[in-house]
Amino acid sequence: MHDGQGMKLSFIGGGNMAAALIAGLAGQMTAGENIHVVDPNPGQLERLASFGVTTAGAIDGQLADSDVIVLAVKPQQMREVASALAPFLNGKPLLLSIAAGIRSSDLSRWLGDYRAIVRCMPNTPALIGQGITGMVAMAAVSAEHKAAADNIMKAVGQTVWLDDESLIDPVTAVSGSGPAYVFFFIEAMQQAAAELGLSAEQGKQLALATFTGAAQLAAQSLDDVAVLRERVTSKGGTTYAALQSMEQAGVKEAIVAAVKAAAARGVELGAELGRE
Repeated sequence: MHDGQGMKLSFIGGGNMAAALIAGLAGQMTAGENIHVVDPNPGQLERLASFGVTTAGAIDGQLADSDVIVLAVKPQQMREVASALAPFLNGKPLLLSIAAGIRSSDLSRWLGDYRAIVRCMPNTPALIGQGITGMVAMAAVSAEHKAAADNIMKAVGQTVWLDDESLIDPVTAVSGSGPAYVFFFIEAMQQAAAELGLSAEQGKQLALATFTGAAQLAAQSLDDVAVLRERVTSKGGTTYAALQSMEQAGVKEAIVAAVKAAAARGVELGAELGRE
């Protein structure tokens, strides 16, 4: 496998996540012309032209040269894509799958028992280079391939490696779906601000700055988040009143149950998508 500037990458699917990865990789990890993107939508390909990538509307022989192929298609399309891709894997490239819910064993089977597969679960903050990706490699993946996979996903944020693929469902539930929980909480804060008489613009500014500021404080502090929470909460004060109200309403239990529901749905989706 070529290292650094010579690595040849192909993307099947040129949507938002692929575009974020290409933005982080082109000119950094490899030259733009070493990146090939396949997408039937000419608009998607046009958006990527500024990175100097080569493009095609369908899977063809150009993929045979790839060191790494990133599968960035919708889960429902993966089986069809796998059967089109299988004839071009003679060069034994590393496959990175970022399709939610598709188990490595099913993808491997659809590709004629191909095993150089790393399954990745990124999240949408990757679009601004602030993502976190859960990753798991099939047993046959070499250390060199694992390192390449790690470097590729680090182009859009942090990585967390898992020893067992069953842990991808909890990762999906916590960080994959997690941005939606954060947005939901921000929406509630904005609604409360409006109901208390602040303007929509003021509510938005206050809620967003509070959320990003608190998250940064937690990320940069050596203390546990519970300790940080206690420091803001003086007995009988305003914060205490709010947290007491949340406790009585069972907010924490509801959030934990919600994340568990997301994980359970991930298990079901894997079974549905992988069905023969």
